[in-house]
Amino acid sequence: MEYRFLGRSGLKVSALSLGAWVTYGGQVGEEIAYECMQAAYEAGVNFFDNAEAYSRGNAEVVMGNVIRKTGWKRSDLVISTKIFWGGKGPNDNGLSRKHILEGVDASLKRLQMDYVDLVFCHRPDLYTPVEETVRAMNHVINQGKAFYWGTSEWSATQIMEAYGIARREHLIPPLMEQPEYNMFHRERVEREYARLYQEIGLGTTIWSPLASGLLTGKYGQGIPTGTRVTLKGFEWLRKDFESEEARKNIAKVEQLKPVADELGCSVAQLALAWCLKNPNVSTVITGASRASQVDENMKALDVVPLLREDVIQKIEAILDNKPEPEEDNR
Repeated sequence: MEYRFLGRSGLKVSALSLGAWVTYGGQVGEEIAYECMQAAYEAGVNFFDNAEAYSRGNAEVVMGNVIRKTGWKRSDLVISTKIFWGGKGPNDNGLSRKHILEGVDASLKRLQMDYVDLVFCHRPDLYTPVEETVRAMNHVINQGKAFYWGTSEWSATQIMEAYGIARREHLIPPLMEQPEYNMFHRERVEREYARLYQEIGLGTTIWSPLASGLLTGKYGQGIPTGTRVTLKGFEWLRKDFESEEARKNIAKVEQLKPVADELGCSVAQLALAWCLKNPNVSTVITGASRASQVDENMKALDVVPLLREDVIQKIEAILDNKPEPEEDNR
């Protein structure tokens, strides 16, 4: 396993990590979650990602039970959760001081932990002043309930606003962002955040590296039964797989298969390695519904050195979606 600094912080996370979205407490039970987390841990994964919204909090319960069962040393792990969608009450959502403080306490109770290493603002809150959120996150860290805080799917402008407030008020700034990033979703990580990596040392814990399964290569002949797209509650995702853009992307995946074959890997491993190749990616959050998937995903680390410039150019020719850099008007 390779370990990377999370941006300009002193925290090191495994280049490949494991997330609980969709699967824990929903698609799979605690026994399968245990097998997946155990396989990841044995492969060197130290970062495990969660959120209060995942399976309405049950994903945190499952992860907490698994970690308690394994007896792993807490200091060997980097655990994150995300706060925004906590329930149906009028103050159970968003990034108000009330919900952040109560939401973190509730997450820690479900995880059976005294602290999480990272707490993310799961989305921007249009109704809460950014300064209120920054001060609340600072309070959480000062209480020892988290070590770092960051954002998820915030714009570069929103991140810089929070960062500027924190610096001005001598508070702890957001140091990491959790954006979607994969071969088909590149603009934000490669273009919008480009200046932030140098200016504030932004680290990224990217999610959906396989585009919700599209980059596994199993959708060439339609939507297979038993996949995430067919799960109850994920009808919105099925629509994305049946759109005109999805059909074009599926065709590109078919073109990527010969490239993967030449390298002796699967399309999924190629897609994960492609994400890992980006020096501004601190960790790639993977998902799995069985331990064998974890084992296969971990092999992507061996593919990264094979992505020479000629291979990258071949991939870019197929994708044909590389974001243009910001215009230099000087």
